[in-house]
Amino acid sequence: MGGCLSDVKGGQQAIGGVSRRGGTGGGGGFGGQNDAVDLFFRARGQQALFTPLELSLSASKLRDRDILSKSDPMVVVYLRKRDGILEELGRTEVVLNSLDPTWIHKVSISYQFEMVQNLVFHVYDIDTRYHNLPTKDLNLGDQEFLGEATCMLSEVVTKQSRSLTLKLLNEHGQVGLRNLGTLTVIAEEPVASRSVVDITLRCTRLVDKNLFSKSDPFLKISKVVESGGLIPICKTEVVNNKTNLTWRPITLSMRQFGTKDNPLIIECFDFNSSGNHSFIGKLEKSMADLERLHRTRTGANFVLPPSNHSHEKVLKGQLFVEQFNEHQQFCFLDYISSGFELNFMVALDFTASNGNPRNPDSLHYMDPNGNLNSYQQAIMEVGQVLQFYDSDRRFPAWGFGGRTYNGSVSHCFDLSSYAHEVEGVEGIMAAYSNALHNVYLAGPTLFGPVINQAAQIAADSVSYNKNKYYVLLIVTDGVLTDLQETKDALVRASDLPLSVLIVGVGSAEFKQMQILDADKGNRLESSTGRVATRDIVQFVPMRDVYGMYFHLISSSPYSSLFPFMNKMLHIYHQLLFLQNSTHFTFHFMSTI
Repeated sequence: MGGCLSDVKGGQQAIGGVSRRGGTGGGGGFGGQNDAVDLFFRARGQQALFTPLELSLSASKLRDRDILSKSDPMVVVYLRKRDGILEELGRTEVVLNSLDPTWIHKVSISYQFEMVQNLVFHVYDIDTRYHNLPTKDLNLGDQEFLGEATCMLSEVVTKQSRSLTLKLLNEHGQVGLRNLGTLTVIAEEPVASRSVVDITLRCTRLVDKNLFSKSDPFLKISKVVESGGLIPICKTEVVNNKTNLTWRPITLSMRQFGTKDNPLIIECFDFNSSGNHSFIGKLEKSMADLERLHRTRTGANFVLPPSNHSHEKVLKGQLFVEQFNEHQQFCFLDYISSGFELNFMVALDFTASNGNPRNPDSLHYMDPNGNLNSYQQAIMEVGQVLQFYDSDRRFPAWGFGGRTYNGSVSHCFDLSSYAHEVEGVEGIMAAYSNALHNVYLAGPTLFGPVINQAAQIAADSVSYNKNKYYVLLIVTDGVLTDLQETKDALVRASDLPLSVLIVGVGSAEFKQMQILDADKGNRLESSTGRVATRDIVQFVPMRDVYGMYFHLISSSPYSSLFPFMNKMLHIYHQLLFLQNSTHFTFHFMSTI
């Protein structure tokens, strides 16, 4: 699958493919904070994972505020930002005289796996005087407040029906003395967002633009919009020194190209490292035209546009469509809706190098004013995203490198003194705080035991045919003393439904962690010479969360999340890689 356009002027990498971003822009729909997130990933040649959703709303047993008739309700949907500010996403229409309305107008939002998206719903009774006004122009202060409800978007999409019913609360966020009714939220993915086309393009007899070698051609595909302008949607990779060539397959979604009859401009360039690419030719075809070229096995000639002194020139170079495969694409939400779960596990470093927890300089210091230390911050940022994808929200929580209750140093012990699992992120935080009062910091720093323990849980899940994928969060400050043993454990675990996210706290250089995070393409190798099936480790230093590395978007309230989001996206791709592999398959239910 190709990659999406992010470098129109230069760069030889293939940039094209299915974009997860959609919508109408602006403050609502698929815009808002997604713009800042998209900027972050596009600046690094990546794509953030946006799945467009439409929220359908209905209510039951609303409070009647009218005297001679029933209420005329409308819903306003907000996204609560991390700074507490409400960003309006959209409004329904007004339903007249109904206490059990079903609204027709849907509110659009982009679902993002790697983010906590807190939705707020306000229900109003619209005064009769304003029924002729467009809902977007209504002053909400002039309307009767009927109630509010809140939920996480992930709470909706993790339901097999993608439907969640919420109790309406009063303006103070309380149940109150009277029943205010309920609001039901249903998340649906637009049909068009699922439609994708896999295309393989081939060219013959392209014009040679180089003096001492053949051209280095690539294609850029743009969509023609109503204003007559062009929106680039895809670019192939550069193929060096060829005028007869086939590019790697690209995948385009209907959200990118519009309808199959929408005109597309396909331009061919000779790559130049300066960014001043030489124009070879272009042609205009729709997706329907490309499908026809594939079916008839015919080619289409490139042309040179007319200039001031010449007419359009038809070139000998031709474009052929070797493959055209239209299909519906399944996504992460389909796995979730069919009963698939993400399970969260956490392991915290209790070695002495963290410093005495009673000392304010310690990485384990518990601030009486409630400020989170780095360990707590990592637990919250990752755990808050993952906990809603686990049905029972009970998580293994371990420590390593500490002298435990029985007086011996353990490299994998339960943080809780009475249970192997704790309930929710709050349970992890409480068990961590309790362990600091009962476990002495010791050492050395060993990862192998906790990775083996997590791998055993994942292996047991596979043996029982459970649809589960596990994410182990390791938070550490130190230098590993079992680097090779850790590599061996990770290589063995690379066949299992498991990812490891390592967060480094403190001022260490973490060179060993960067070795474990094989992002440069060199997969880990065990002491026996076995190479890991895939890269299951992602590492992020906590200082990147607070540093100026993300200065381009540091004003965004989401900026502290970006390092974690980047790594969570890697985990997302690992999950899909494992699903598509030949040696492991999740059981995908046919009810979706």
